[in-house]
Order: sequence, then C-alpha cells, then structure tokens
Amino acid sequence: MKRFKFLLLSLLTAVSLAGCGGVGNTNQNSQAPVTDELSGGASATQPADKSEKATTYPITIKDATGQDITFTQAPEKIVSASPAETEILFALGLGDKVVGVSDYDDYPEEAKTKPKVGGVLSPNEEAILSQSPDLVIGGISMKKEVVAKLRSLDLKVVTVRPKVVQDVMEDILLIGQITDRQVQAEELVSRMKEDIRKVTEAVQSLKPEEKKKVYLEFSAGWTVGKGEFLDELINLAGGINIAADTEGWNPISEEKILKEDPDVILYAKGFTDEKTGETLEQTIRKRNGWDKMKAIRENQVAGLDHNVLSRPGPRITEGLYEMAKAIYPDRLK
Repeated sequence: MKRFKFLLLSLLTAVSLAGCGGVGNTNQNSQAPVTDELSGGASATQPADKSEKATTYPITIKDATGQDITFTQAPEKIVSASPAETEILFALGLGDKVVGVSDYDDYPEEAKTKPKVGGVLSPNEEAILSQSPDLVIGGISMKKEVVAKLRSLDLKVVTVRPKVVQDVMEDILLIGQITDRQVQAEELVSRMKEDIRKVTEAVQSLKPEEKKKVYLEFSAGWTVGKGEFLDELINLAGGINIAADTEGWNPISEEKILKEDPDVILYAKGFTDEKTGETLEQTIRKRNGWDKMKAIRENQVAGLDHNVLSRPGPRITEGLYEMAKAIYPDRLK
C-alpha cells in the first residue's frame, strides 16, 4: 500500500509556495476566466465549434511564476512533473504527447508506462533533457529554484499552483489553449461544473442546524484549515470543517478534535504507517478517548481515495461528489 509520506510532503510543500493566483494569458485568443460561481447556479457554457476554438500561434501565456512563455506551435513532446497535471494531459487526449512523468504518476493506467523523470519537488534534470521536450509542466510542489534551473537549460517550463477549484479549472483551460485542445478543455470543465452543480443542489436546502461537522485527516496527524482546496470541498459539500479556525495544513490537536465532536470523519484511504503497519482508519479509531466521539460511535468514518482527494486535477470534483455522499448519504446516491 501507499505510504503517508508522499501525500503529506506534497501538500505541505504547497503551503510554502508563494503566488498562487490564476494564470494569465496575453494572446488575443485568451480564455475568459472560469466563473466564480461554483455552485452551478448558472448553466455551463457549451463549447464552441472546434474550428472556432483552434489555438492561433504564436501564443504567449503567463504562468504561476509570472513568467511570459511563448509557443510557436502546439507542443509535441511534453514532460509532466506532477501527477495532477499528468491527469489533465491525459484527460485532454494528450497521452501520446506525454514523454515523461514523475515517479508518483499512476493515473490513468497508461501513465505508469511513461518514462520516469524523478520526484515532484526536484525532478531529474538529465532524465527530462533526455526526452527533448518542448513543454515541461510543473505543479504545486515544484520548487521555484528548480523551475529557474530547468529554464536555464533552455527548457520551456510552465508551472501551475492551484489553491481552489476555480484555479484547477482555469489551469485546464490554459493547458488546453497551449496544446490546441481548447474544445476538450471546455468540455472537461463543463463536466466538472456539472459535478459541482449536482452536489450543491443536493445540499442547498440544508438548514444551519442540519449541517454536519466534518473532520478531515489527509495524512496521519494532519488536517486542513481554510484557504485550501480541501476546505473548499468540505464547504461545497455542505459540511462544516471543524478546523476552519486555522489556515492551511496543520498538525492536529487530538484533544481539540475530541472536544469539537465531529459528526463525520473523513480520511485518505490507501495508506499504512511505515512503522506500525496500521491503516489511517485504524490509527484514527484507536486514539485515546476518540471512541466516545459521535462520528466513531455512529460509525460515520469514511475513507476517500487519496489520489482523488489530494490531487488538484480533473478528478477533484469526483472527489467532491464522493465527499458529499459520505457526509450526506441520504442526499446523494
């Protein structure tokens, strides 16, 4: 089974990254920003005819580091150093263009067959150069100094650093524009917005007193406060994050969580502790006094796929749906 370490490392690294706003575009074909209304109140815009959405090159975009990057044609050889962005590329039908992925890329299945280029924090420069890519994509965990070094090697590096669901959708549109997959990108974003609409409509009639208190543990001993996409997912799912009085990723206080007495406990499934061999659920259930907690007494403890939960990619709204179903099983089937 997977270990706790990578998920914790990736998410905590994201905290230290500065500049996390949406990426911009200076080409005349720039995408309109994704609407702030994630509740799905407005119907998703239908993608235009493919001929009307073909990218016109050259195109200059601004990535999350503020760097202007010009493309004279659609990239033919792409290295992705981030699992979330690899998922985006495959979802846009670009699997045949992907010539390298990080050591942790495992979805879709085809990603496992691609050459590995090292970790998400500091990928192997020689492994990347050996693929002669015309685009390298880095995610939330890639260090700024690594980006600078790769660019010094004449590699075209685009970084994305999504903090909320809207950022993820804007990144998808940006990658679609760079790669001349705008129609596919808009279709994907429309499906994601539909997922959000289904969830928000299902929980919108909840009265304040009906909303459930939720505790989320994404890695052993760690939870998430406001300002991060996992907190946003809890809110969109109609839950109340009991750690919302904190910001970012935080070590837990077992006593505080016991005092808050959550109605539901969510955790990242698929992990075992390296030392004890325990699953995260076992670790949670055996903590001192937690057996008196409402969520554990009533067996409202649910595991969610750790990849879907932790990766700000195209499956993030699937994670939202599964989260909402775990919190309010009577409202989502």
